[in-house]
Amino acid sequence: MSTFIPCKSLKNKLMKEENLDEKVPVRAYTKADLAMLYNPGVCITTALQLLRRWIYANRQLMAELKEAGYNKNRHSYLPLEVRLIFKYLGEP
Repeated sequence: MSTFIPCKSLKNKLMKEENLDEKVPVRAYTKADLAMLYNPGVCITTALQLLRRWIYANRQLMAELKEAGYNKNRHSYLPLEVRLIFKYLGEP
């Protein structure tokens, strides 16, 4: 027997809640994609600025990123860099 769900928005909300337990995979992300995962409710520019501020404010994270070969001009984060960001900032 199926459960009645009155509208699509409620169905989408319930599906999102079910997916909250899933972990965000550690892989290469564009900076914009990762920023939007951490800040889904803001525009891309603001999300990028916030993520960059959080990263630069964390001295240990910056030290490990530099050791891993972080390049601020690259448009994406490598899987190792993503793993370090998740370690220090938590998963989005």
